[in-house]
Amino acid sequence: MRMKVLFHDNCFDGAASAAVFSRFYRERVNPTAELAYQGLAHKAGGSAIDEALLDGDENAIVDFRYSQSPKLTWWFDHHVSAFQMPGDEAHFRADTSGQKFHDGKRKSCTNFLADVAKERFGFDPAPLSDLLYWAEIVDGALFASPTMAVELKEPALQLMMVLEANKEAGFIPWVIAQMQTRTLAEIVAEPRVQAFLGPLLERHRASIDVVRRKATFEKGVVFFDVADEGLDALNKFIAYYLYPDARYTVWVGRGASRSKVSIGSNPWRPELRTHDLSKMAERFGGGGHPVVAAMSFKADEVPKARAAASELLAELRG
Repeated sequence: MRMKVLFHDNCFDGAASAAVFSRFYRERVNPTAELAYQGLAHKAGGSAIDEALLDGDENAIVDFRYSQSPKLTWWFDHHVSAFQMPGDEAHFRADTSGQKFHDGKRKSCTNFLADVAKERFGFDPAPLSDLLYWAEIVDGALFASPTMAVELKEPALQLMMVLEANKEAGFIPWVIAQMQTRTLAEIVAEPRVQAFLGPLLERHRASIDVVRRKATFEKGVVFFDVADEGLDALNKFIAYYLYPDARYTVWVGRGASRSKVSIGSNPWRPELRTHDLSKMAERFGGGGHPVVAAMSFKADEVPKARAAASELLAELRG
């Protein structure tokens, strides 16, 4: 029997959620299942998940938005914007399988999934305590300081960076398999991870310099546009490392397959947040959480991304 696990791609919480689901499924549902993995990325304007990807005998989606497909047998998500297509939420509410779960108040899908699996299905998540601990810190932005979040000295944060940047086919499924039985320090020590880590740390340090050059800070909001530098992924905490008193960040980026706008709030100054960023992003086909969200556009739609960023920037600065 083939279980297909679809997860939020290039995301620590997405990979960790897939690892916890896999171990739970093998221990409590089907110990002989063959597990296959597929990363999912948010597309320009928002769209339904391609049903052709749900090609297992059973199919799970973790840490990603809902699908009304009858092929979806398991679902776990914690994003406020989980229901993006018309009828999604009503379809979820009407489900009687007992295998689809959502809680938009949870900081990480990993810990939400582990708790549900424990309470509903008798799963013991204790052997994964290292993974659960760091998933909550990473996805909940519970870092002790911006310095911790940006200097990336802990193995978990180094793996986070590698996962966010890696495009090598098969790499993230390999990490997911490792996460099920090994500590994060052991995984990071592997030559396969170390081969990426050195160059990525160099690029990360360079991106700090790029943001320092490009950023403006006005009325509590940091803004920078790195689309012309070809960056569509960087450490989201750099702005608060450079501007500790910032309330929000808005930035524009571009990669080979997309342009994007990211918006975030300062996790070390939560009392300053007065906007629901997920609701703001949904206006442009994006989504996320009240405290951090993003919108994707086509690669050649940088002007459209910049226009969206300008509108959001004016609203946050207003």
